Amino acid sequence: MIELSTVVRVVEGLHTRPAAQMAKLAKGFKSSIHLVRQGNPADAKSSVKLMLLGVKEGEEVLLRADGSDEQDALARLVQYLQDPRAGLEEGALIAPAPHAAAQDCGADDADEAIADNCFCGVAGSRGTALAPAYVYLPQPLVASRQVIDAAEVPAELDRFRRTLADFVQPAGGGVPDGAASEQDRAILQALIDLAQDEEYVGAIIRGIEGRGDAAAVTLRVGQVLADSFNAMADDYMRARAEDIRGVTRHLAARLLGQSLPDLRGIHGPCVLVAADLSAWEFAQVPIRHVRGLVCTGGSATSHVAIMARTHGVPAVLGVPLGEAQLKAADTLVVDGTRGRVIVNPDTAQQRHAERRMAAEREARAALDRYRDLHPRTRDGREIEVVANLGGLDEIPLAQAAGAMGVGLFRTELLFMQRRSLPTEDEQAEVYQRLAEAFHPRPVIIRTLDIGGDKPVAGIDFPKEENPFLGWRGVRMCLDRPEVFKPQLRALLRAATVGNVRVMIPMISDLDEVRRVRALVDECSAELTAAGVAHARFELGIMVETPAAVLQADALAAEVSFFSIGTNDLTQYVMATDRANAQIASLYRTEHPAVMRAIALTCEAARAAGIWVGLCGEAAANLDLIPRFVEMGVTELSMSPASILAAKKRVTEL
Repeated sequence: MIELSTVVRVVEGLHTRPAAQMAKLAKGFKSSIHLVRQGNPADAKSSVKLMLLGVKEGEEVLLRADGSDEQDALARLVQYLQDPRAGLEEGALIAPAPHAAAQDCGADDADEAIADNCFCGVAGSRGTALAPAYVYLPQPLVASRQVIDAAEVPAELDRFRRTLADFVQPAGGGVPDGAASEQDRAILQALIDLAQDEEYVGAIIRGIEGRGDAAAVTLRVGQVLADSFNAMADDYMRARAEDIRGVTRHLAARLLGQSLPDLRGIHGPCVLVAADLSAWEFAQVPIRHVRGLVCTGGSATSHVAIMARTHGVPAVLGVPLGEAQLKAADTLVVDGTRGRVIVNPDTAQQRHAERRMAAEREARAALDRYRDLHPRTRDGREIEVVANLGGLDEIPLAQAAGAMGVGLFRTELLFMQRRSLPTEDEQAEVYQRLAEAFHPRPVIIRTLDIGGDKPVAGIDFPKEENPFLGWRGVRMCLDRPEVFKPQLRALLRAATVGNVRVMIPMISDLDEVRRVRALVDECSAELTAAGVAHARFELGIMVETPAAVLQADALAAEVSFFSIGTNDLTQYVMATDRANAQIASLYRTEHPAVMRAIALTCEAARAAGIWVGLCGEAAANLDLIPRFVEMGVTELSMSPASILAAKKRVTEL
């Protein structure tokens, strides 16, 4: 048995999706695996048990594995827990939840006043809506019997298992067709995994074995489990009770032979109103007809709220309305920005809502005009606004946002999501698909950037006191040519089908660049000898260490471009752990020391005649973009969600 402590970096901790994904990863190993929080262990192969631990982002936990593959298991799971994107790969592209308290939604416009028909809730998704109400109030599910005869137990167990199997299969349940976005599908897949979790299913089976009716036991187990989440201190974890109730409601309805109201039958624009709406139910809705969403339950961290934000549907949750008030609602105004709902608005209230909606449409249209624009500053300098991507599934989002190419493609996810190293052919296929998707626009692919903080199956990393200053990035790659060369060969092959550029991370010494160039030449010669088609690519480096900044003039003579990684550069210049909340005030890209480092890099690039891009989070900072452009940055790479606003900002300079 081995044990390993780690700090959880997963955004919002182990809630539904990260817990489900971690359990799925753990089940891929033979060893028994437990996660221990504050002395309390949980089976890592059960998503429900992981969720009930209430592990928060930034907490230190202990992983314990015992079995033939215990070392690989711990390496893979520690890597997962230390990845902020775990379980939320698509969520990085979604607008954050607005912050609005239910007690503070007063008027802030001169021509508006709070009236008796205005109710305050929790802002779940920004925007304003005005439409007829579509009230969704399914009848409570009640089992007609609680106890069965002993002789009925085998048949009842079989009935439950068949119902569960039908529920999780695409033909019977699975991910509904309404799950239009990758974010929707990720949420619903997590709920399918939850429905099959041993903690949930096992409790139901034990209840049936104890002579309980399948529907009655399912309702009871679901309620007990939902109550467990409701009792947790963390808001995000309390919101997971909704997931349990939603899965339970659908399973129990099938067991009772009842049909829940069919939300697919919504026709025409409406505000969907519900007391309790699950993500499963919301995914059934023809989203094109839904102008707004109002729920008496839920929170801004609920999956329904996340899905509403994904689709740009204004939403207010936790609205204090009774069933009679809901049924009496004919028309609603939804203010998802300030968290309030107006029931049956009068003429003045409707006109005010219409003015807000018109202003919002104008603002969206103003940004949409920049989708296909190649932005230039007023003095004629063209700036490329491109996308940071972590996988091929994000390509449609980047294209829809008007990305002019890719400024950072993180290849480490190809390695981290596997139990073995990807082959050269597998990598070449991914890089080629990326290049083809954006041809003739450039795609910049970063070579493998992993280290002791992000272990990968197939590479043995030493234990390091400070992995961020250790054997990572190009340092590891140069020491492991059997890992690095297949990637370089795959990149050379991909360059035949598109505008491929390659950048090397964590450069701190001139010799590192020269050694990479020698390996590229070696790989090219090998492909030529084997008769494999390939092409040379532009080679650049990431400037993210103080050492690279201080010798930028020498480095510029060796490469075709610089890409400044402001996240790590800020961390290293300021000697500040960016994950440490106690010193967060020091982690500022706009700090004079960091801005001076960026300026020095740009000066060296300009003297050598090469271009400079910027691919850290600061690239999307509308206040900093003017300063970056003034310094000489000609490419800004960011999340697709930020591209349109950045293009607009460039044209204003």
